[in-house]
Amino acid sequence: MNTPVIIAGAGPVGLTAALALATRGIEVRVVDAAAGIDQRMRASTFHPPTLDILDDLGVAAPLRDEGIKVRRWQMRQHESGEHVSFDMQLIADKTRHPYRLQLPQQRLCEVLLEELARRGVPVHFGATLTNARPRADDVSISINGLGDLRANWLIGADGARSAVRQAMELDYGGKTYTHASVLVSTTFPFHEELPGLTDVAYCWSARGPFSLLRQPALWRASLYPGLESLGEASEEDRVRDWLAYIAPAAGDADIVDISPYRVHERCVPTFRIGRMLLAGDAAHLNPPSGGMGMNGGVHDAVNLADKLADVIGGEDESLLDRYSRQRLFVASEAVIP
Repeated sequence: MNTPVIIAGAGPVGLTAALALATRGIEVRVVDAAAGIDQRMRASTFHPPTLDILDDLGVAAPLRDEGIKVRRWQMRQHESGEHVSFDMQLIADKTRHPYRLQLPQQRLCEVLLEELARRGVPVHFGATLTNARPRADDVSISINGLGDLRANWLIGADGARSAVRQAMELDYGGKTYTHASVLVSTTFPFHEELPGLTDVAYCWSARGPFSLLRQPALWRASLYPGLESLGEASEEDRVRDWLAYIAPAAGDADIVDISPYRVHERCVPTFRIGRMLLAGDAAHLNPPSGGMGMNGGVHDAVNLADKLADVIGGEDESLLDRYSRQRLFVASEAVIP
């Protein structure tokens, strides 16, 4: 017997898509190769329209309770302290959440998992999708730990190394930056050291740009050391020297995590081939500024879930081509630039 929808990927995108489908009464199953929720330092910004979406799905309340509500954020010249501030209360007539919410994305995954469990939606960790073959009316799928399955529809929300995208034989277009970036998490209280600093600040300095984002228990600093080697860029002495440049006392701060990465600007040419569809990082990779990857992926998820539920309910499959056109345009023309 076929499962109506199988989703590969139990990150924020896959789990959001699962919940959006479940709220429409669609039977869905989620599989993920990892042993559990990814606890690495990833996105931490939730934008107003994303919060509105999550509120409609009934999962925004615990995030609002735990996260930092940033009603003003700034662009800042580091040495002089000059800055321009953006007051998000000015969009209060357009959203129920006129602020940026700062909270690690894994907390969203935990809340989504709890809601899916309450609804009886199965989520299988340690289940690696090894093969997917489209057929006339369904998709044949092989998953380690679960065996061979059939799905009427397969959604790939399984990240940059997406097995679903590979099964669709789609390549990313675009480029990867040669220079390394470094995300540093620290308990150092930058707000106590830098006069007038808001909880989110994008900064320019004589040394180069950096950004500071506050979370409930720590600050995250995004650094751009101008090196190609990820290893060299993330050396602790080099990181501490950068932190000391931002605030002298931060050089001796407690560092919770150092994560080097490369910035990508990539997108597939289509988000749909037959009964196989892509969302989130499986379809597009973009610079991490502002958390647009996670936010854009959540928007992919609800757009796709709404249209797929309509198609399962009897609407024409061309709705899914519209999903691809809409989200491809957003990713390539708005988010990536």
